[in-house]
Amino acid sequence: MTVRAIEWDPATDRLRLLDQTKLPGESVHLDIKSVDALVDAIAILAVRGAPALGVAGAMGVVTALDEGAERGWSADEVLEAVDRIAAARPTAVNLAWGVDQVRGLIDQGRDAVLEAARRVAVEDEAANRELSRLGADWLLARVDRPRLRVLTHCNAGALATAGWGTALGLVRELAHRDRLELVYADETRPLLQGARLTAYELAQEGIPHVVQVDGAAASTILRGLVDCAIVGSDRIAANGDVANKIGTVAVALACREAGVPFVVAAPWSTVDLATASGEDIEIEERSGVEVTSYAGVRVAPAGSEGFNPAFDVTPARMVSAIVTERGVVEPATGQRMIDEG
Repeated sequence: MTVRAIEWDPATDRLRLLDQTKLPGESVHLDIKSVDALVDAIAILAVRGAPALGVAGAMGVVTALDEGAERGWSADEVLEAVDRIAAARPTAVNLAWGVDQVRGLIDQGRDAVLEAARRVAVEDEAANRELSRLGADWLLARVDRPRLRVLTHCNAGALATAGWGTALGLVRELAHRDRLELVYADETRPLLQGARLTAYELAQEGIPHVVQVDGAAASTILRGLVDCAIVGSDRIAANGDVANKIGTVAVALACREAGVPFVVAAPWSTVDLATASGEDIEIEERSGVEVTSYAGVRVAPAGSEGFNPAFDVTPARMVSAIVTERGVVEPATGQRMIDEG
């Protein structure tokens, strides 16, 4: 089983998204008919996860072409709409990357763009399966346990990709090899992508797991209850610095102290060789209301404002391995992504 978070629906000939804001309670799909609708879906995290955003970027170009044809836009107006999609979330490099995979085909027509966008989705799932295989091989060669106890943060599963998953894809690979004991899924504040989405995927596949508050992660690692941490990424710099969901760097610090591997799993499309280091990565700041309220209910005093960086950067020296479909790089030993590229 692999959840389909994003696809081009042949029945409607439109981009179709699984609205992740409704999970796990409801399975609601969004038929995207306009660029505004897609940008809004990205902003509210109805579609999220770096690889899935890459597919959304590529398929969103087709949406822009369709809307432009319907509304009589000029070529420049279509390109302006495409640029709006590419800029909808600044930290995740895959979104603009996905747009760039098909932008150059616009002059060849809608069919050429759609074919290329579908290819982006197919190649993403293939990359995820390959990096999962490579990551499992790397871990099992270094962790001497019959079955591994894994901690993960946020959601980097099929819901965050075109299929299979990155960090959770590696977890699935371990489970398929009967080498997985238990997953500790951090709840991931403030929007609970771990509790809502990671746990949803693990439960769907019958993979043993528990959900813990983010503040428990370091203690769980230091108590010796975890053999490794596996996370995804939204942007990887050339030096191996990794941007991921806020709270990731705390997991990495605890892993370094405990002497257990901290592994980042992501497709090569997440690697940004044009970004020298994490210092150059723009950190998206979202509305403070996501912190001061939950499910529409205010939980902080009316006078308290929320500070809500969506991501943090884990320095390369804390990253045991970055696994892509091209191989494994070990930044903590001084290896750089640019060497792999």
